[in-house]
Amino acid sequence: MLIIAIPIGLLIGMSLGALGGGGSILTVPALVYLLHQQPHAATTGSLLIVGITAIAGMAAHRRAGRVRFTQGITFGAVGVAGSYAGTHLSAGIKPDLLLTLFAGLMLVAAAAMLRRRRPATSGESPVHKDQSPVHEEKPASPTAVSPLDGPAAPGWPGAAMAATLERPARTGHPPAAAASWPSLPGGAATRRGLKIALAATAVGLLTGFFGVGGGFVIVPALVLALGFDMPAAVGTSLLVIAINSAAALAARLGSHVHLDWPLLAAFTLAALAGTLAGNRIASRVDAARLTVAFTMLLIAVAIYSLCRSVPGLV
Repeated sequence: MLIIAIPIGLLIGMSLGALGGGGSILTVPALVYLLHQQPHAATTGSLLIVGITAIAGMAAHRRAGRVRFTQGITFGAVGVAGSYAGTHLSAGIKPDLLLTLFAGLMLVAAAAMLRRRRPATSGESPVHKDQSPVHEEKPASPTAVSPLDGPAAPGWPGAAMAATLERPARTGHPPAAAASWPSLPGGAATRRGLKIALAATAVGLLTGFFGVGGGFVIVPALVLALGFDMPAAVGTSLLVIAINSAAALAARLGSHVHLDWPLLAAFTLAALAGTLAGNRIASRVDAARLTVAFTMLLIAVAIYSLCRSVPGLV
């Protein structure tokens, strides 16, 4: 299995390094169908892989000043309860049902990529009512792309959603406003606190249940709930992913899930190495084509998962 884990980890790392996110959305199916891990063991092992790669990816963003530690730790800490709840809910789910739900998650991610790709490929800058056209930003440099769940590539669903959500505010509020939590009136502060708590809990629930980092949810949540600009949302999301993954993993390690530690170590190291090659690919290949290819791969894996798991539900 170790011999198989290395090339699989490299391939996943390359594809995800090129696109900049969504690591465990492919890691779990790879562990189940290619490395023959049990579904619950695969989602648990995925948490370990995602957590380590998120920490590694966060280092580059921290050096560039794109990680808001206070807000990120708070957001992640609030989501810990959701991580524990998702972990316990997942433990009571039959393996076939878990894989069926995971296939649905992959289809949702694929739909988000296709939907958010349309404005980017139309060749026109979006124009808001009573506003001048929004200037198109240059894509992030390859060095900003983070391993596995580091949502930095323009074609990645979390980046696309956050960029779209961020545009209306860009003309009226300076990006520096995202660096701190401004004082708000009592009612507005309460509403904002509830919004942050709900978003953080939902992200934690997703991480604990499926064993995914949830970057495609975290980035838009940070933009909407905390008013982050895109670079800060990207960097801080990795901190949130690491916290949620660690909490969910801690909850699962007390269960009777057998983990193949040598296999997970080989897979993680190979994936980290693969992201380096993926970053170079991103600088040479059109991002739109990579996005389409990755979306088609997600749909294919989701359909395969459904074909394998749905019959077991009958």
